[in-house]
Amino acid sequence: MEHRIRTWSIVATITVRARADGTKSYRAAIRIKRKGKVVYRESRTFDRKAFAKDWAARRELELQEHDALNKVMHRGVTIGELIKRYQKEFGSGFGRSKAKDMERLQTYALADLDAIETTGRDFVDHVVDRLKTVKPQTAVNDLIWLRGVFKTARSAWGIPAALEALNDATETCRRERLIAKPDKRDRRPTLAELESLLQYAKTNEARRSIPHQDIILFALFSARRQDEITRIRWADLDERRKMVIVADMKHPSQKTGNHRRVYLTDEAWAIIQRQPKTDERIFPYNSKSLSARFTEWCKFLGIKDLHFHDLRHECVSWLFECGWDIPRVSGVSGHTTWSSLQRYTHLSQQEPHDKYEGWAWRPVPVGECKEL
Repeated sequence: MEHRIRTWSIVATITVRARADGTKSYRAAIRIKRKGKVVYRESRTFDRKAFAKDWAARRELELQEHDALNKVMHRGVTIGELIKRYQKEFGSGFGRSKAKDMERLQTYALADLDAIETTGRDFVDHVVDRLKTVKPQTAVNDLIWLRGVFKTARSAWGIPAALEALNDATETCRRERLIAKPDKRDRRPTLAELESLLQYAKTNEARRSIPHQDIILFALFSARRQDEITRIRWADLDERRKMVIVADMKHPSQKTGNHRRVYLTDEAWAIIQRQPKTDERIFPYNSKSLSARFTEWCKFLGIKDLHFHDLRHECVSWLFECGWDIPRVSGVSGHTTWSSLQRYTHLSQQEPHDKYEGWAWRPVPVGECKEL
């Protein structure tokens, strides 16, 4: 019996064998050939020939179903192995958080399961277990990353990973509120908190070799992320237009090569102008050190739930409060859509004006908000 399926052929055979006690056994074997070469085989032994024929016929039909050949060819590939391959082939474009999460996913029991045979229950069980230590807003990330791995496995490698089971599990987890969208963060620093941080940065203990005062102020008035601050170069400044090229600006789908030219506020420009030209970079420091030190200081000073990234939110909100329109604010922040810019906008009802007017730490003379 032989059936052609595209470039594949399935061959079923029945072999009779005599046992030591004089009885007979019937071995039904299935072989899948491609270009004359056997690429897969399986067999079962029965006491009756009719049972062997029935099994062989049934398996032939099953293997002709959509994606059945792919499944048997890749049986045994684990989720962990898919993640490793995904890292190897596409990891160069991962952001820091994604790269870290991919490493973490390989430490769970889920990573040892067959990527094709994994069921929706397996994914739900994983989420339930994760909720013992994290919030639903964090647990959802595991399913998001796994979905990316599974979609790549199916489209790029021809491995029929259990994407349907993953999607079903995600829907169940969402319906039962086991997972949730990340909280919309609206934390903004107060003037008192900024005063404490900048004053502490002046002390001999905190200052060291990094100009933390200027870096905090630059983030506050430029809306630049910590890693972007440490990448900008003197050569990328446009003196006439007060602009700078930000290399590899964060983007949902383009992790590298997204070089954007953005405007600098007068405050941010003034901070740059007072930096020494000792390196090709304006702030030649380790971005992780900046964030770690900022977190340490906030803890020491009793400032709760304030992140370095909140300074970016603060700048965007402040510019809107100063009366800037969407194109001008996005020209500073680098956002390309209003929906993404809106996430960073948290206007204050108490301070619908220039919050920093007259502030001693403001790096430009007191006055109205400057035009681009």
